[in-house]
Amino acid sequence: MRFSLLLVFAAVIVLGFIGFMLTYTVRFTEVGVVTTFGSANEESVVREAGLKWRAPYPVQKVTKYDTRVRVLNTRSETLQTADNRQVIAQAFVAWRVSDPLRFFQRFGGAGADARDHYREAQRAVEDLVRGALGAVSGYTFSDLFAADGSRLAELEAELLDRLRGDADGTRRLADLGIEAEFVGISQLVLPAETTEAVFARMKAQRERLAAEATSRGEALAQTIINDAESAAARIRAFAEQRAEQIRVQGEIEAAQYIATLNQAKNLAVFLDQLEFMKKLLGRNTTLVLSTAMPGLGIFRPDALAEDRTDADGVPVFSEPKAPAVATGQEREE
Repeated sequence: MRFSLLLVFAAVIVLGFIGFMLTYTVRFTEVGVVTTFGSANEESVVREAGLKWRAPYPVQKVTKYDTRVRVLNTRSETLQTADNRQVIAQAFVAWRVSDPLRFFQRFGGAGADARDHYREAQRAVEDLVRGALGAVSGYTFSDLFAADGSRLAELEAELLDRLRGDADGTRRLADLGIEAEFVGISQLVLPAETTEAVFARMKAQRERLAAEATSRGEALAQTIINDAESAAARIRAFAEQRAEQIRVQGEIEAAQYIATLNQAKNLAVFLDQLEFMKKLLGRNTTLVLSTAMPGLGIFRPDALAEDRTDADGVPVFSEPKAPAVATGQEREE
């Protein structure tokens, strides 16, 4: 019984080994190249996924390639623009294996494993991309760095055209069994010395624009000041003229009253004193004042005496004279 189990186990191992030697599997994302004694032709390419049969190694060998898109980033390159400016550019390319037979024929000598083929293919693709970056020389600095209307997309399209084929129609990546899906510029900067020069020019330009704006502002401010001073002068002249007119008109209107008052000066003084007392006594105020004070002569006992009226009978409110002060000699006498 034990011998039978060992025999069955050995048979399974042998069958598994034979199956491994005689079959292979291709995924739906892969293509296979079956070589017979190291050579391959169009019939050697297997594109359908599934379990396949083959002759045992070393008669036949299967190399499988992933057909999905791969992305390669190139090294930074110092390039010169059409206006003799230097820029540092770094590109990336999305590529895939489009012709597995040609890919195998081109890179199969790099090693026995497909990974070795991919590494060699990446070197070749990078060299082609770096060569295609020479298209930067057809663009000016402003074409690449303009905030509006940049031609960077146009440059990327030209790079893709160069990788797919030369101007004379000769295929480039197609000769390697590779197809470029997309090419882009991942980094586009200036060298350190160029950056400083650009910043210096930008600073000078900004200072010039600032000076022009300041000059325009000062000119506009001076214009506003001149207009304001001119308007103020006109307003002041009009106000002075109007004030003079009002003063003259007031003097003309007051002249008739002054002429009337001059006909009876004492009466004018008398009426003015009455008006003063009217305003003073209308406030419930008790005052003890001397009749010698200006305006209070009307309250003197002899205010209406006949000898204190003028020819028209109007009282004359002359101020009382201060009593004479005796000199020292008169006091001794």
